[in-house]
Amino acid sequence: QVQLVESGGGLGQAGGSLRLSCVASGRRFSNYIMGWFRQAPGKQREFVAAINWNGGSADYLDSVKGRFTISRDTAKNTVYLQMNSLKPEDTAVYYCAARYYTREYEFWGQGTQVTVSS
Repeated sequence: QVQLVESGGGLGQAGGSLRLSCVASGRRFSNYIMGWFRQAPGKQREFVAAINWNGGSADYLDSVKGRFTISRDTAKNTVYLQMNSLKPEDTAVYYCAARYYTREYEFWGQGTQVTVSS
């Protein structure tokens, strides 16, 4: 079975940085798109960033462009989200997700809490 396990969450300070990791297992992820989503208290889950496993092209939520960078290490089956210039508004549970390029997101991690102090 596909498993996505996030780590790296915790408490960050405004203006600081955190790096999230997502270890993917269970199948080859060629032709997959890997994404990061987040859900803040009382809000709907929103898309943050995604990356093509094969080519590395990436897409971002407008509010994180220039601050967050998604990347992947294919040898380690790991996806990263480097979060710089953190803001309190970034506080949320962050989820790693995966989809085959023709399908919807269907595989999800358990989530990791990111809290940014003001």
